[in-house]
Amino acid sequence: MLDIKFIRENPDVVKKNLKKKFQDEKIKTVDALLKLDKEYSKILNQSQVIRTKRNKISEEINALKKDGKDIKTKVKQAKEIPKKLEKVEAKRLEVFEKLRQGLLTIPNIIHDSVPIGKDDTENKEIEKIGKPRKFDFKVQSHVDVLEKLGIVDFDAARRVSGNGFFYLKGNLALLNQALLRFGIDFMLKKGFVLVEPPLMINKATTEGVVDFGFFKDMTYKIEEEDLYLIGTSEHPLIGMVSGKVLEESDLPIKMVGVSQCFRKEIGSHGIDEKGLFRTHQFNKVEQIVICKPEESYDYYDEMLGISKELFHALGLPTRVLECCSGDLADLKAKSADLEVWSPRQGAYTEACSCSNLTDNQSRRLGIRVRKGGEKYFPHILNNTAIATSRAMVAIVENYQNKDGSIEIPKVLQPYMGGMKIIKKT
Repeated sequence: MLDIKFIRENPDVVKKNLKKKFQDEKIKTVDALLKLDKEYSKILNQSQVIRTKRNKISEEINALKKDGKDIKTKVKQAKEIPKKLEKVEAKRLEVFEKLRQGLLTIPNIIHDSVPIGKDDTENKEIEKIGKPRKFDFKVQSHVDVLEKLGIVDFDAARRVSGNGFFYLKGNLALLNQALLRFGIDFMLKKGFVLVEPPLMINKATTEGVVDFGFFKDMTYKIEEEDLYLIGTSEHPLIGMVSGKVLEESDLPIKMVGVSQCFRKEIGSHGIDEKGLFRTHQFNKVEQIVICKPEESYDYYDEMLGISKELFHALGLPTRVLECCSGDLADLKAKSADLEVWSPRQGAYTEACSCSNLTDNQSRRLGIRVRKGGEKYFPHILNNTAIATSRAMVAIVENYQNKDGSIEIPKVLQPYMGGMKIIKKT
């Protein structure tokens, strides 16, 4: 959420940013916000005038009492003030809410380095890491490989829970746990602190960390409760410091969250009827950094570098895509996707996304940092370290053998008791 003061002082910058994001229809919203801002200031002034008058009348009543004079007229005036103040306060809250809701629709100011483009087809490839393996046999889908090995059961999961769920069995369940442990250990070595968050989150917190309309369509609501199953540990991790005043000496705060995540996945992509790539439930290790504004883009580079290093350690070919302005979510100032090679599709598929949201979330959630006698809003960044279901798909495709077995990446072997290959038993 942008500061209304920034919009007031830089309306042309905000409108230019909207054009870069191809959201010209919101330009009229900026003008409406500026009008609301003036109205709000006027109401605040009216409120102050009434309060000042109330104090003055109170002083006059005390003076009249002291002198033994009649106070009826002044008392009558004093009794009228609460009603006037109540009316003005109700109007103030009404205008404030309109102003707040309008501000939530205005996107963050994108970084100068963000390429201009309408949608994800215009994202810019900036790097490739590793070379895809050449196969001398037809690559099988991860579903076929895993079902033949007998280490997954999509049919039973569909009967029990519906499409988009799965049972992991035997060595595949061990592989999932190995990826989690590897991801956690990898992040701990980078100086991150492990946090296991709640798996449910309330509406007030979600409105601070993400567009609620998007969130509502993405996640599952708990009936008759102000709670939703989390779509990512990013949300409760940031919510953990909502409304707090942090000390600058405690920055940066670097957290690695590990949790199950739950998503409806409604939209053009849909849910995999069979498979692990796009599901309603999955495990994820997440990176979060809360830092000084002047350091946020250094941490952006660091977090993206961690993802590249992690997937390189797994021996998976990847590429980095810079998200263009039209593909950039409104809260983000800059974002890049790391994609992993799918030999079956002959294309790269998304594995994680690194984003700098600058002070957008901290303003929404009232997270501030104390520096001496002043306070400021910190910058917040997030990036998936590893979503294990997608990583397993990539491992099965890139490490499969002609006989249907799967080699285990060397860095994961210690987490699987030294096992080097998954084969049918």
